[in-house]
Amino acid sequence: MKVLVAGATGVIGRQLVPLLEAVGHDVVALVRPGGEDRHAGTQVAVADALDGPAVRRAVQQAAPDAVVDLLTAIPRTIDPRHLARDMAPTNRLRTRGLANLIAAAPGARLVVESLAYAYRPTRGRPVDEDQPLWTDGPRQFRPVAAALVEHERLAREAGGAVLRFGHLYGPGTSYAADGSFIDRLRAGKVPIVGAGASVFSFTHTHDAATAVVAALDKPVTGALNIVDDDPAPAHEWMPELARIVGAPTPKRVPTVLARLAVGGWGVAFMTALAGADNHRARMHLDWRPGYPSWRDGFAAELRTAAG
Repeated sequence: MKVLVAGATGVIGRQLVPLLEAVGHDVVALVRPGGEDRHAGTQVAVADALDGPAVRRAVQQAAPDAVVDLLTAIPRTIDPRHLARDMAPTNRLRTRGLANLIAAAPGARLVVESLAYAYRPTRGRPVDEDQPLWTDGPRQFRPVAAALVEHERLAREAGGAVLRFGHLYGPGTSYAADGSFIDRLRAGKVPIVGAGASVFSFTHTHDAATAVVAALDKPVTGALNIVDDDPAPAHEWMPELARIVGAPTPKRVPTVLARLAVGGWGVAFMTALAGADNHRARMHLDWRPGYPSWRDGFAAELRTAAG
């Protein structure tokens, strides 16, 4: 199968391309003009994803059997008080960019990246894919949620699979040994807010890539949570991660003080997120996370980096 990967240099794409090639797929990386040298040994199609005519020419020339959309433009560090501003380029890629890819490759198998931590909060068990996205959440998050809803609608109407990834860790992420979150954790700058009740479902980038490969080979449509088996509240995973990297135990700060520093979305991120259930992905993709728990994944990833 010839697979066009948009976003091949991202943290998932870097794991995905060699994996696709290893299992026998022909890979074409969609790159912006000037980015060709970042894909030595891989066929490239050159176009700005937001330029519809250019995408159409490049994709039609590549003639892929499948398209994988991993397009994002997320900065290394996001200011939660200005989330809407920092995520605006990614929102455009998720809407206009995906629409351009679909128009350029009608009939191709489609697999797209979405989020498993954008669900409307619940204080119960980890949620499945039927839980609505948090479209009426904090003001800074609303444009992100709106773009996700449109992104998933486009994919669904094109018969595509939507893989909702959890909080990504692994090489190149903020949770890598040289990542921004680990830097702040080591500096004692990431406190537990309030009760630390936000539940995180993590996904290693390699596990995300294996799920994409599985989705290409299965006639699956709609949304699937691609997360590990061990959703955990912030008050549990943050101290454990600090221990693994030799950082000081995170301090606790009241919600009212945190709101002054990081705004409504920053507080919600640390106090209100719902964990995600991966049962449907296991059943429909026959997929299993290589790291069933973030505990093992973080330990292996950060120990390897330290060695």
